[in-house]
Amino acid sequence: MSVYDLKTQSLPQLTGPGLKLSASVMENSLLQAILAPKLLRDAGIPAFRNLVFDEDPCYTPIQGFGVNNVADETDPGALLSEIQAAPEKKTIFPYAGVREYAGAYRSNEIDPVEVATRIMDAAHKSCSGPRGMNIFIAMDEDDLMTQARASRDRIEQGKPLGIFDGVPVAIKDEFHQVPYPTTVGTAFWGNRPAPYDAFVVERLRAQGALLIGKANMHEIGINPNGLNVHFGAVRNPYNLDHDTGGSSSGPAAAVAAGLAPVAMGADGGGSIRVPSAYCGVVGIKPTYGRVSEYGAAPLCWSVAHVGPIAASVEDLVLAYGVVAGKDSRDPNSLHQPPVTVAGWNNPDLKGVRIGVFKEWNTHSDPQCGSCCTAMIEKFEQAGAEVRAIEIPELDAMRVAHCILILSEMAASMADHKDKRGSMGAAVRINLALAKLVTASDYVNAQRMRTRAMNVFSHLFNTVDLIVSPGSATTVPPLPKGFERAGWSSLSTELESMRYVFPGNLTGFPAITFPGGYDASGLPLGIHAMAAPWQEALLFRLAHAAEAVVERRLPGSHYPILG
Repeated sequence: MSVYDLKTQSLPQLTGPGLKLSASVMENSLLQAILAPKLLRDAGIPAFRNLVFDEDPCYTPIQGFGVNNVADETDPGALLSEIQAAPEKKTIFPYAGVREYAGAYRSNEIDPVEVATRIMDAAHKSCSGPRGMNIFIAMDEDDLMTQARASRDRIEQGKPLGIFDGVPVAIKDEFHQVPYPTTVGTAFWGNRPAPYDAFVVERLRAQGALLIGKANMHEIGINPNGLNVHFGAVRNPYNLDHDTGGSSSGPAAAVAAGLAPVAMGADGGGSIRVPSAYCGVVGIKPTYGRVSEYGAAPLCWSVAHVGPIAASVEDLVLAYGVVAGKDSRDPNSLHQPPVTVAGWNNPDLKGVRIGVFKEWNTHSDPQCGSCCTAMIEKFEQAGAEVRAIEIPELDAMRVAHCILILSEMAASMADHKDKRGSMGAAVRINLALAKLVTASDYVNAQRMRTRAMNVFSHLFNTVDLIVSPGSATTVPPLPKGFERAGWSSLSTELESMRYVFPGNLTGFPAITFPGGYDASGLPLGIHAMAAPWQEALLFRLAHAAEAVVERRLPGSHYPILG
């Protein structure tokens, strides 16, 4: 008998007046009883309440990792030198990457000031017209040019801070970055400039990265789509009438559109990996605690992760090399083993055991499932061993993750009840639903987390990686009429998250990388998950895929280097 228990949900898509009305009903204590029971059933919470868990609760994944070999402080310079020692890409690659920027600067083909000027022009063009891409929430011209001139001077003097000096990087507006306010995609947060840089911004700035602006995101990051009713929905560079996924929508679109080879995102429920899949780029959610959350908005403490998005695996590894490691200001980062990327570019997958849960993988759009199957065959040809696996209680894991992220986001917004009316209707519905989750639900979700970590730990004793589609759905179109109030499409969002939520619940690392394109030319992603601290193995798998997948530039792409 099969252990697979995830089901396809057929839930209505709401836009415009219907969406606004639903939000008002959920926020009215008298009318709530009309809509709330159905939403709770659709989320699976009543059924979850009938489950019995014997495990002790695990309030953050780091509790279950049992790290003995705790790392010293990481030296990003040493890691970057190790990565740069790898041979340059031999495959034809359409994107300009970190190496290309560094090489162009050092050969005097262009300088960071000209690059900054071109980026500002491209960003302006990208957001103009009725189908503007809305990639950035803010771009400070004075700050950008000040950074660019300083970088140009260092390079001209032969004293660059490293390979990232002058290389454009976009930052999700969930992180503090001087001199910008941090809005977290809302109309009320960020009334004044950030007082300091977040850890990841601090690390990138120390390497001379050209921090080009604050990238758009779903409001408070509560849904895995590119909607933002305040700053505009982020449109997909491959087709402007389609979604980018979210909540790190702006960072993924910025990379896909060529505005930066690297961006920083955050991931509480697939928010790095879903938009990476939809935008045809690479994104990693590292192990919980591997990258410091210092200076990131406190939205969902026990499922939140910080990680890079990039056009290529090499650029992803370079960015990871900058931001991974201990930070005394984030206690969760202090219990990690040494950061390593050893073997990230080894094309030989001999000895790598890939786990495949067939029923899970085929519970998807046929194009997504076929793409994944074809990629797994390529991995076999590269020497990998494929093993059939089963993952029990996935639906309970899904509900546990839902309870955790909604509860924690509702708690993070508790001090802003008076601002609720200014938020998008879909966000208000989710926050109202979160208020119906009980303390017992939250504790039981943490007990389910302990069970899930045990399930996956057991699996990773028999396989090294678990590979699946990046999403169960192809890139969805933007709903008609969404401009009036946004949209809520819970069925599509559940489909987009089908393969990503275990990584957030357990804290295990996971990556999404390009696997090809659907019949409409939109990207299809591949997802892989590994045991804690095995990011180098994820990079290695993605690098192997990169060697056999033809990459196509999107229709909306800006060749900054020319």
